[in-house]
Amino acid sequence: MADDARYAFVVEWYEEMAARTRTFQFFYFAQSKTIEMFDIKTRKMFLKTGMNNCPVELQDLYIGASINVLGRQLQIVDYGDDFTRRTLSNKLERTLGFIKPDTIDKMGDVIDAVYQRGLLISRMRMCLLSQNDAYTFYQEHSGKPFLKDLIQYVTQGPVLAMELVGENAIQRWRELIGPTDPAKARSESASSLRARFGKDVTHNSVHGSDSPASAAREIEAFFSSGRQQLPNCVQGKGCTCCLIKPHAVKAGMAGKIINAIGDAGFVINTIQMFNIEKANVEEFYEVYKGVVHEYPNMVEELCSGPVIALEIIGKNPSTVPEAFREACGPTDPEIARHLRPRTLRALFGQNKVQNAVHCTDLPEDAPLEVEYFFKVLDRPC
Repeated sequence: MADDARYAFVVEWYEEMAARTRTFQFFYFAQSKTIEMFDIKTRKMFLKTGMNNCPVELQDLYIGASINVLGRQLQIVDYGDDFTRRTLSNKLERTLGFIKPDTIDKMGDVIDAVYQRGLLISRMRMCLLSQNDAYTFYQEHSGKPFLKDLIQYVTQGPVLAMELVGENAIQRWRELIGPTDPAKARSESASSLRARFGKDVTHNSVHGSDSPASAAREIEAFFSSGRQQLPNCVQGKGCTCCLIKPHAVKAGMAGKIINAIGDAGFVINTIQMFNIEKANVEEFYEVYKGVVHEYPNMVEELCSGPVIALEIIGKNPSTVPEAFREACGPTDPEIARHLRPRTLRALFGQNKVQNAVHCTDLPEDAPLEVEYFFKVLDRPC
């Protein structure tokens, strides 16, 4: 594709001040990485970014994506012209993958494998499946002898659903997870996820959509905007909050950070990906306003792309917030690398703003921060 190509989309933005949803023509210029937006109703230009003044990449642009442009959270709802549809519809295929209950403790390895494979995680949510949910999800297996055991398996604990995006995403994800039978996977594809983590044909650790039609139906089952969300796994007590920041998510470090959290002796009770409006970030970070010099840049970083929120628990519920803050290390990664080189910020941080993770500072704020993400912000996509 030409470097100077223009890609067109239709996007929606919910304007909180006016309590209305506005629709725009959205143009992305690949070479200069500039954006132009025109109000469809008035036909007037709404905004234009300068050259390389926007963190949006072409791979971020696909139907259903949520992107942040100058503090505004935009939802891409359609292609804007035939050229964009023809060029990108196959390049940015979507599929659903989910991690089954007995492999949840390996989610860091699975997520890291996704990024290593060059796929993008556009949405992620840990949730609980009821018997009815599971029967609906596996409706194509109705009447088959293994269905009862499969339903029992996927409802015995939380699952982690992921919408994966990329070129030939369905095929690439299925190649990564390997054959349905883990024994066959170990002989034919030893590095696949089912070879590594699966036990038998039923207990095979991960799921992948097998066709575009299945992918569309299965994504809707977990990330529907038209019905009540499947329940999350939030505990809300004896916990603390961790956020993997956008720069670390975009760099594909989320799986490694999750593994490092486990290695430090903590358990991730629930996890979810969010795209946060600037107003919500300002509300969440309000305690730092006028206190921390980096506050404006902290706000811009947290609304610059996907955030992965985690509810962290540990062996001693009463000391989890303090213990996890110690595991994160000093706010400045350079200081962390000098004084405490094994902490999360020392290992994964870049600077005081892009320092890999946020953690709750005050123990009394921990349940409030967890509630803010997993109850206040956890709404239909």
